[in-house]
Amino acid sequence: MSSDIYILGGSQSDFARNWAREGKGIYEMFEESLREAVDNADIEPAEIEVGHVGNFVGELFARQGLLGGFFGQVYPELAALPTSRHEAACASGSIAIMSAMRDIEAGHYQMACVLGLELMRNVDGKTGAEYLGAAAWNGREATPEDCDFPWPHMFDRLTEEYDRRYGIKADHLNSIAEINFANAKLNPRAQTRKWEFAQGAFSCNDELNPVIEGRVRKQDCGQITDGAACVILASESKAKEYAAKHGLALGDIPRIKGWGHRSAPILLSRKLEISADAPLVFPHAAQCLQEAAQRAGFAGAAQLDGLETHDCFTMTEYMAIDHAGLTAPGESWKAIEEGRIAKDGSFPINSSGGLIGLGHPVGATGVRMVLDCARQVTGRAGPYQLSKAENMITFNMGGSTTTCASFVVGVGA
Repeated sequence: MSSDIYILGGSQSDFARNWAREGKGIYEMFEESLREAVDNADIEPAEIEVGHVGNFVGELFARQGLLGGFFGQVYPELAALPTSRHEAACASGSIAIMSAMRDIEAGHYQMACVLGLELMRNVDGKTGAEYLGAAAWNGREATPEDCDFPWPHMFDRLTEEYDRRYGIKADHLNSIAEINFANAKLNPRAQTRKWEFAQGAFSCNDELNPVIEGRVRKQDCGQITDGAACVILASESKAKEYAAKHGLALGDIPRIKGWGHRSAPILLSRKLEISADAPLVFPHAAQCLQEAAQRAGFAGAAQLDGLETHDCFTMTEYMAIDHAGLTAPGESWKAIEEGRIAKDGSFPINSSGGLIGLGHPVGATGVRMVLDCARQVTGRAGPYQLSKAENMITFNMGGSTTTCASFVVGVGA
């Protein structure tokens, strides 16, 4: 059994910002996020003993690949800090967190800083889509001959697979989009919080909700986002010192109680071949969620109080519902129709707004999910606070579920 890892504080940038338009770049984003996290955790910079960065394609969007050196550039006290950068497409931030956890669990360090970030709005949409296509197998799938936009095309294929296996209705996907955009209106850091939608925008109206690829429409898609998220992690012994210093009970500090991590072959077609005779489309994704829940002492993910999941498209949230065990395979629509996934439902999903409503700076998303869960379980989520949130679970994925990661965040026993 691995020991719990405590979350002392963190930061998230305003995902509505366009940093290039402000004349700022990826360093300024890193610096602001790090300083805010240090202030939020109420620590001294020198207390950080190791730094981990989650980032997918800084080399393409920002022409910058070596990001660990930014720690020492921000704080002179961190000039000799050991650092590393982690890439797992959209799961890059989660893998950075897991790497920091392993450092702490091994006893090498007592306090770690994990910072995920991505600068993405400094190029046009078509170029951005091409850059993000690096998470597919270049030249083997989602080629220019197949589609204009790689990831809408890939998740249209997932929609078609669900339709072939179980049947699926567009109305249920439209409902997911409507819920997540509505949740985002309550989140002061959400990219779309001020967006307005015409009546009928969450339908199959080609003018109000145009087709992007196949059956994937505009409102089905997560956002292209600039942003960063940061968490300060600590061992139990360090957390005890921190609690005593700040007059807190150790049980009041949020912690990572469980984790799951699975990967699969990169080609979507190979994944679908593997699961052809299985009840679920992505058995490894279900394993990831199940293992995180069990490591935290729960029978399954559906026993938790809510989920922050990877809705890069409405179809990925639809998939997460049955893979989390909320319904039988292929019956995610039942949880949607019954209102279970709404903010006031029995199992709220993406109360933050998710990738569709809040935004999706790729390298930051896994870190942001954990931070949002930490805020929920301590009653600090503000306008989007859930009524019951003692233990929350995340599901973050890179590529066509090529890398899957999950964390259970909670307080108390």
